[in-house]
Amino acid sequence: MIRMHDRCDHCALKYERAPGYFLGSIYINYAITAMTMSFSYILFHIVLGYENREVLPPVIAFCLLFPILFVRYARSFWIGLDCYFDPEGFSRDDAADDHSAQYTNPPVPPA
Repeated sequence: MIRMHDRCDHCALKYERAPGYFLGSIYINYAITAMTMSFSYILFHIVLGYENREVLPPVIAFCLLFPILFVRYARSFWIGLDCYFDPEGFSRDDAADDHSAQYTNPPVPPA
């Protein structure tokens, strides 16, 4: 459920560019989880007046489950940011790797 493919089925883009490539996606995942959790806590506890003992169990469950389910989307967002800000790095996909020689290079987004 959380395992990603090595390459895109459509354009053969290699997802993991280097060891530790997805470190930034961890920050994205954490930031979205923290913002959502903080907003939910403020909404339910302060605005709607629920007690802490009613709000904390669902918020804690959310903080444990959401990052696991969101990891693929955070990685996709990280790849999108990398492709947007460094399109040249995506145009030179390493042809010596696996089966990448049979594929064309992935499309480069307009600058």
